[in-house]
Amino acid sequence: MAGTLPNAWLDGRLVPLAEARVPALDRSFLFGDGIYEVMPVFDGKAYRLAEHLDRLERSLRELRIPNPHTRDEWRRICGALIHTNGGGDQYLYLQVSRGVGIGRSHLPEPGLVPLVFGFAAPLPQPGAAQLEAGMACVTIEDPRWTRCDIKSTALLGNVMAKMQAQDAGAVEAILLREGRVIEAGSSTVLVVRDGRVATPPDAHERLPGTTREVVLELARREGIAVDIREIAAAELRSADEIWLTAAVMGLRAVTRLDGQPVGNGVAGPLCRRLQGLFESTRGEFCTECEA
Repeated sequence: MAGTLPNAWLDGRLVPLAEARVPALDRSFLFGDGIYEVMPVFDGKAYRLAEHLDRLERSLRELRIPNPHTRDEWRRICGALIHTNGGGDQYLYLQVSRGVGIGRSHLPEPGLVPLVFGFAAPLPQPGAAQLEAGMACVTIEDPRWTRCDIKSTALLGNVMAKMQAQDAGAVEAILLREGRVIEAGSSTVLVVRDGRVATPPDAHERLPGTTREVVLELARREGIAVDIREIAAAELRSADEIWLTAAVMGLRAVTRLDGQPVGNGVAGPLCRRLQGLFESTRGEFCTECEA
């Protein structure tokens, strides 16, 4: 993944990212006690801004961290990051820590002031050949806690899953629990069989996917059947296509799983069809943010 862009947001103001510093007693540093959100930007406009802010607010509520900004303030922060980093295609990372304490105590002190950090980075732009080649994945048992619906900064389990995938020569790990597909290390999972798209329902064990919802909406527009249901791990072996979705990657095909080809070993026809729609319709879902 490409590096970062030069300007960041920290504690109420823009600063050069290279000079951004977080206090050592910040709870996101000590405990992973914070949440984050990632959203793509196309042509200088935030993609699915309202839905990403909905998820940010939900994560804050679940951790009982007060939301430090109104919607208009969040929009201005996004605009400041987008425009001072040159506009165009990029992605934004926003993080809210519970705040900085006076010591290390598992129980948060009352009255902590949330600390907001944000930065921007170039959005990866895979070419046609890369999209067709797809991605290699492995399946592993999910090593994480049971509240993966919260987009928490405590991501050690995801890091371990990514390292295990890399060790196997793959890009991503598809996580399983009790014989069921949960999600992937940093993406959601969809399975295609006999022209139907299936994806697991939202639950505490998986993060609601904003990009997945776009893909499902586009599939329904095209008259493609969509099933929201639990997916048995065994179904991965007989799938015609497997897809991953995430804010930064968009929609990508899984073309190898545990060393074996998925379908014909290249992105399938439904995936390529939805990738084309995802690109041609993205302007519908973009919001201009004031600087």
